[in-house]
Amino acid sequence: MSYLLHRLGWSPQVPVHRAAERDVEAVATWVKETWPQVEQPGGSRTRGSSSRTRPANR
Repeated sequence: MSYLLHRLGWSPQVPVHRAAERDVEAVATWVKETWPQVEQPGGSRTRGSSSRTRPANR
């Protein structure tokens, strides 16, 4: 059967899995309030050194 369906151009499709308890309102709130803070670039980044005895060259 799969051979015939493939010959006709059909392909197996898998539905998207989502949690049954998904709270759409809570997700929308998180996207509006929390995500912009997470997405913002960090502060000024300076080169560092992993060595305690030799600081990074500047």
